Formats: sequence, C-alpha cells, structure tokens
Amino acid sequence: MTRAILRPSILAAALAVSGLPAGAFDIRAMTPEESAAFGEAVRGYLMQNPGVLMEVIGELEAQQAEAQAAGEAELVAANRAAIFEDGHSWVGGNPEGSVTLVEFIDYRCGYCRKAHAEVADLVQSDGDIRYVVKEFPILGEDSVLAARFAVAALRVAGAEAYKALHDGFYTGFRGEVTEANLIRFAEELDLDGTAIAAAMDSPEVERVLAENHALADRLQIQGTPTFVLGDQLVRGYLPEEQMRAIVAEVRG
Repeated sequence: MTRAILRPSILAAALAVSGLPAGAFDIRAMTPEESAAFGEAVRGYLMQNPGVLMEVIGELEAQQAEAQAAGEAELVAANRAAIFEDGHSWVGGNPEGSVTLVEFIDYRCGYCRKAHAEVADLVQSDGDIRYVVKEFPILGEDSVLAARFAVAALRVAGAEAYKALHDGFYTGFRGEVTEANLIRFAEELDLDGTAIAAAMDSPEVERVLAENHALADRLQIQGTPTFVLGDQLVRGYLPEEQMRAIVAEVRG
C-alpha cells in the first residue's frame, strides 16, 4: 500500500505561509501563481528544517524496500516447486528440516567462497535446516565446466560424492579449471573422475543447468550467491549472524 511522502507538518506549514486555505487544498486546481507560492513555501520550510528531508528520504526508502520484498515474495510463491522441490538439486543439512535454505552458487565466485564456511556452520550448528544448492555458473567457461562436473558427479556417484566436490571446489581445488585437473581432483577425493567427466556433456546435465538458469531469470537473480529463505530472496553475501536472524524470522 502506497503511503503519502509529503508529511502533514510540511503541508500545513506550506499552506500557512502561502496563504492557501487548507480545507480547499487541491494541488491540481492551483493557478500558476498559487502553485509558485506553494512551491516557494515548501522550499522555505525545508530550508529552515533540513532534518525533515532525511525523514522523507528514509520513508521513501522504507516504502521501496517494502514494495521490493512484496514483489520478491510473489516471485518465490510463483516458483515454489522449482525452488524447493526440483528433484535434481543436491539436498544437504537436515532433509526434514523446518526451514529450507536454497543457495544459487558459482564455484568461481569469491563471495560464494567467503560464504561457504559460514553457511556450512549455520546448517550444521542449527541442525534443523534443509540446505539446497543450485549451480548457477555465470562467471565464464571455468564456472560452467566446474558446474557441469559437480552436477555430473551427483548423477554418477551420488550425494556424498557431490558434497565432497562441492566443498573441495572452495577449499582444496587449485589451478586452472580443465577436464584433466577436474579428473585429478576427483581422484584425490577417491572418486572416479573419468566416469564423472564422461557424463559432463550429457543431456541430463545440460537440462539441470538450463532449468537453474531459467529459474534464476524468473526470480530476477543476476549474481551469486543468492539465497532463498522462506519467501525472501537474499541477494549477495551476508555474515552468518544475519543469516541466523533471517532463519529465526522465517521460523516465526
């Protein structure tokens, strides 16, 4: 619901200074002379009370944030099944958790790397969070190759293999992202890297990444990390304590 930005105190002061009757006030019916007098009165009041401008700006920002939150809640509601129950994303934490945390990630994203340890600690220490990861490679071919390898690992070797690679991309992988290096890295984790690499270009892997990108487009997601918690979209990195506060808010 839109609220009036012009505070009653400003309006009353402007009308008093301009000599216009408050009861008959209609800005659309003003003559040019009345409009000029009113504008000058408003300007004079604000020049004498500049702190009011900060209050007006704060109110405008609050209205904009409220409208954005409502719009994003509608986006989440319209895409709920694809966000929370797509059937192809890795699910960690507590699969029966009372709160689901969804994260769109890019393995080459520095802020995803920064958030990784804090998200892992949040999920583990809370114990009641269902954690869903969606690969959303947007930072070039290296990102796409890493995402394909991770998705293929989930399909070929299962959830534990995926988690090992997912964690490893942030903590242990070094060097250029090439197929050979990915295979080597997988084998360091006691996984069959060759079998995973063979599935990287499969139609199933292509479908998963295409669906993730289509979902991100519908949710107007343009960067990583982006989180979905309840009906909220959290765009960008947040410190762990702020994430905990949102989880508590979602639980009510």
